[in-house]
Amino acid sequence: MKLKLDWFLTGMALAIGLAWLMPDPGGKGGALHPELLNKAGVALIFFLNGLGLSFAALKAGTLRWPLHLLVQTSTFVLFPLLGLLALWAAGDHLPADLRLGFFFLCALPSTVSSSVAMTAAANGNVPAAVFNATLSSLLGVFLTPLWIGLMLKQGGQPMPLGKVVLDLVIWLVLPLALGQLARPWLGAWAARHKKRLGTADRLTILLLVYTSFCDSMKQGVWSGQGGWTVAVTVAGSAALFFIVLRATTWASDALGFSPGDRAAAVFCGSKKTLASGVPMAQLIFGAHPGLSLVLLPIMIYHPLQLVVCGALAGRWAREKSEKEGAVVKGG
Repeated sequence: MKLKLDWFLTGMALAIGLAWLMPDPGGKGGALHPELLNKAGVALIFFLNGLGLSFAALKAGTLRWPLHLLVQTSTFVLFPLLGLLALWAAGDHLPADLRLGFFFLCALPSTVSSSVAMTAAANGNVPAAVFNATLSSLLGVFLTPLWIGLMLKQGGQPMPLGKVVLDLVIWLVLPLALGQLARPWLGAWAARHKKRLGTADRLTILLLVYTSFCDSMKQGVWSGQGGWTVAVTVAGSAALFFIVLRATTWASDALGFSPGDRAAAVFCGSKKTLASGVPMAQLIFGAHPGLSLVLLPIMIYHPLQLVVCGALAGRWAREKSEKEGAVVKGG
């Protein structure tokens, strides 16, 4: 299978490189004024998401409750419990900010666009994928900071949960709702310019990645980390991904899901969102100097899930086509 280079993944590497070369503009008090720019960027991302979200497609996927329960349980129960188990096993062998990053990855909601795209590529239940991915994003506004708050409290680092949730509502939920309200006037325009708006969305995320790494570079957070930190993060992210991928596939088969429902359950239940994760990290952790280490696991998990789920979607689509062809031929 030939893999196409994703410009967004290349852009992430360039954003990190730029933060290493020029950290001052995106750092605290820098020329880009990240304390304001980051929140404006988060609001823009979620306004565009709301503008592109079809309520009709969301409504069409509401009836498959066993599937929805499996996806949301995987996203907000299984993942965090695995994260806690991994942190217990790792002990103090990992940097504190990287441990927090692994748990942040586990507490994040599922993706929206790529979960739906992978489900469609596998000829799966697309309306159910739209419903679950959207529901996961909304639940994540409350459940992600709740899990992070509980984890930090156990470590003796209380988090102002009320303020964090209020920020998430103002900068995530409100723009999403405004995007939905603007659909009667801007929905057709957004559909015509979907590709350009998607590019704007991704460029905004890259800007947030840049500012997230600037303070870390300025304060020397990466001094002494090197390749070992990246290697451990790759291994940990891969192990987490394949455990959940296998668990959701097994549960789908055990519950007797159709191939279409299985695709939606696996792709929504095993994925984590970078598109919402970076903005949420900016709001939850603010100008925390170790933010780049916190984001490292999701930045590695993101391309991993795209490659593996893309290959799996292609295989399931071929299997379904071959099965349907055999039925037609036999009939």
